[in-house]
Amino acid sequence: MNVFSSVILAVQMLAALGMIGLILMQHGKGADMGASFGSGSSGSLFGASGSANFLSRSTAALATVFFVATLALAYLGNARPVSSGSVLEGAPVSAPAPATAVPPATTTGDAAVPPAAPAEGAAQIPTK
Repeated sequence: MNVFSSVILAVQMLAALGMIGLILMQHGKGADMGASFGSGSSGSLFGASGSANFLSRSTAALATVFFVATLALAYLGNARPVSSGSVLEGAPVSAPAPATAVPPATTTGDAAVPPAAPAEGAAQIPTK
């Protein structure tokens, strides 16, 4: 995997973890962790509605980063590899196998057994 894909993957993972943290800090159903940071009180740093706006805008920004990173990884994953040809074109050419010798004719009884057919590319021996 190249370096650019690794960087995008790291950004995507950090954005996902950041979104999880920001969603848990927001005040609402199932996200009561935000009450410990003062998001429910009006005397907090951002005010009563300022905290909700900050957390929701930060979550939206991290969601945008997450989706852009996902699209970039999908694009890089579907990109065709740069190749100059097939794998077989770059393979080394092997030497042809050496020709096998033709065994001489053998006789069994009165009939002569002809030799086996010569291998492809072997020299033809004239017979009488």
